[in-house]
Amino acid sequence: METTMIANPGNHSKIHPQKFGLYLGIVSLIMAFAGLSSAYIVRQSAGNWLEFRLPTMFFVSTGVIVLSSLFVWLSSRAFNQQKELAYKTYMVGAFVMGCAFIVTQYLGWMQMYSSGIDLKGNPSGSFVYVMTILHVFHVLGGLVVLTVALYHAFVLPFELTYKRRVRLDLTSIYWHFVDILWIYLLLFFILQR
Repeated sequence: METTMIANPGNHSKIHPQKFGLYLGIVSLIMAFAGLSSAYIVRQSAGNWLEFRLPTMFFVSTGVIVLSSLFVWLSSRAFNQQKELAYKTYMVGAFVMGCAFIVTQYLGWMQMYSSGIDLKGNPSGSFVYVMTILHVFHVLGGLVVLTVALYHAFVLPFELTYKRRVRLDLTSIYWHFVDILWIYLLLFFILQR
């Protein structure tokens, strides 16, 4: 089928207010993680810092969340192309991979704990726990958003409307953001070692 363009019923030169709000939220999250990254660097130079190997499950979880982000993109693309089955299938895949990401993060924390790195011990381990747990809370928020997207996909009649397109765009933007944020965190931890 041909891709159908969904027109904005309002002014084309203005950003949608919900997207603007989401962008503001993303900027505040970037600032929060930048602050934590700065604190990590400052504390690292203060001494009493134990270097340790990142758990292998963190690398597995990277692949999982990238795959989830790909599924969100494919779902959005299928929606625009009016391919209902693909749209629904990829949305389910994104949700499942999002859940798998949380499981792999938990397994990564268990790997850290079993190697003697706990939350109360050396500051290096504490920072990794705090920053990754904070990220998982944002992924959980994304899973709530994906649950709403699944409701729209499976319960509401399939229609290409401007309102549904905006909802799907908001879901995609947030989910891609948490994906990029995880990649940043992993690279940050690797480069600080």
